[in-house]
Amino acid sequence: MTSSDLWDEQTAQGYDNTSAEMFAPHVLNPTVDFLAQLAGTGAALEFAIGTGRVAIPLSAKGVSVSGIEFSQPMVDQLRRKVPVAEDLPVVIGDMAKTTVPGRFSLVYVVYNSIGNLRTQDEQVECFRNAARHLSPGGRFVVELWVPGIRRYPPGQSAVPFEVTDRHVGFDTYDMVTQQGTSHHYRRRDDGSASYGSSQGPGVVSVWGVLSVLRIGQGWELWHERDSGDLSGAEA
Repeated sequence: MTSSDLWDEQTAQGYDNTSAEMFAPHVLNPTVDFLAQLAGTGAALEFAIGTGRVAIPLSAKGVSVSGIEFSQPMVDQLRRKVPVAEDLPVVIGDMAKTTVPGRFSLVYVVYNSIGNLRTQDEQVECFRNAARHLSPGGRFVVELWVPGIRRYPPGQSAVPFEVTDRHVGFDTYDMVTQQGTSHHYRRRDDGSASYGSSQGPGVVSVWGVLSVLRIGQGWELWHERDSGDLSGAEA
């Protein structure tokens, strides 16, 4: 499956609903506040901007935000919320290679979107692309999941992360290739079920970071405290 297959028209139309928990104020507000503080008086660039979950409220805080997005259907959904392109400009393209005009005090990618880059080469190019866009002293912020390898019992390769009457989700992880896959089964109103999955690397290439950027600090879930080794997600 290619990225264009995954983020198609059907997926884009239902994206905000299936990701509703990520729009909750207790999740979104700390994210936006954190990024606004880092951006300061400068501009921000979001890789994989999607439907604008983070970019729109960040822009509402007075930060000048631009975006790069691979999927036209996802941008179409964003444009339903922000019809005027000049208010939130987005370039269609690969976040590992596509460039936009200007320099930014902050480049960021959230909600595990870095996992769409599945090879080390793509990861390295993404970090290089971030460096190309950053002004001196700027920061590249990446939010990603921390694989819960310790939750896997011996001989078991799958661990559930949510089980409700509407959704069953579980992760599988290949210890050899370090590739993780999230599986989602969702019950529709008519009783039928849909299945979707997303894949990504379990680790972001440290060599990719070292090749172009100075490593900063890891924060736990958008709070300014060091991420411990038990964190489920970090920035």
